[in-house]
Amino acid sequence: MDILTLFHIFFHLLVLKPSVCLTFTIKPVIYTSFVLRFLDIKNIAMITGLGTGFIKGGWLTCIVKKMYQIGLTRVSKVFFQNPSDLQLFNEQNLVDPLKCKLTPGSGIDLSDYILDNSPSKDSRFKFLLIARLVWDKGIREFIEAAKLLKQQYPEVKFEIIGPSGVENRTAISISEIENWRSQNVVEYIGEVDDVRKYIKDSSCIVLPSYREGTSRVLLEASALARPTIATNVPGCKEVVLDGISGFLCKEKDVQDLYEKMKKMISIPKEVRLKMGISGRKHVESSYCHKIVCQIYHDAIKKLFDNKTIS
Repeated sequence: MDILTLFHIFFHLLVLKPSVCLTFTIKPVIYTSFVLRFLDIKNIAMITGLGTGFIKGGWLTCIVKKMYQIGLTRVSKVFFQNPSDLQLFNEQNLVDPLKCKLTPGSGIDLSDYILDNSPSKDSRFKFLLIARLVWDKGIREFIEAAKLLKQQYPEVKFEIIGPSGVENRTAISISEIENWRSQNVVEYIGEVDDVRKYIKDSSCIVLPSYREGTSRVLLEASALARPTIATNVPGCKEVVLDGISGFLCKEKDVQDLYEKMKKMISIPKEVRLKMGISGRKHVESSYCHKIVCQIYHDAIKKLFDNKTIS
């Protein structure tokens, strides 16, 4: 299947004949980089996160690193969404440091995220996790913490939104999802087209992920002024201001996540509202999409001898 993907990319680019190609996420970055080298097309790559290949280690990690090293040899520019990923690639000689640049994630258009602190129709406290259904997103820790909290706060709701059946080594099986439903601890909503209304209807967004590029979910939650709880890992710790816009917890630590979620429940609503507003201000100052667009515009302009790029 991957060979077919390479051929599809090759023929599409052969027909389109672009002056420059912008790629992001692991397979498009690697596969398209190989094709672009052959077609002699300029390439700007975005490393949006390291993925399971890096997190799990072993032979797969070695293969992914080697493919990155080869694929990124002739890129014009490589953007990274957090300092930790940039440092890792440089330390392991996967990319030319002179071609690297840090961006504030993919940016977020704040005009699409209008503040609305009107009370929800459901007055119960609600935790919401939004992610692909893979264990690397910390879903196991979320469920176990929810079980502990349900014993003390039976009225609190716990919801998960995200696509199931994804192609990933740590994908969660349908039987696991059915098991959650039978236990009545966590409600699985499924995949939705627009998460904004669900974020607005929640009290706190939780993402115990093992690693991110820059979490889009945390940016969206902050843009809508909802407090957040996330792991103290790259891609999350830059977005969540610990103790100000939310709380950071330890990676793969159910007890610490439980404590932070319990703390969020216990603090007054007025304090949570202030945390949400702090998150919104942080996104406004550091993650506006206009910043990222300008970075891309400048990089493309430089590729073509500072000619005007419209």
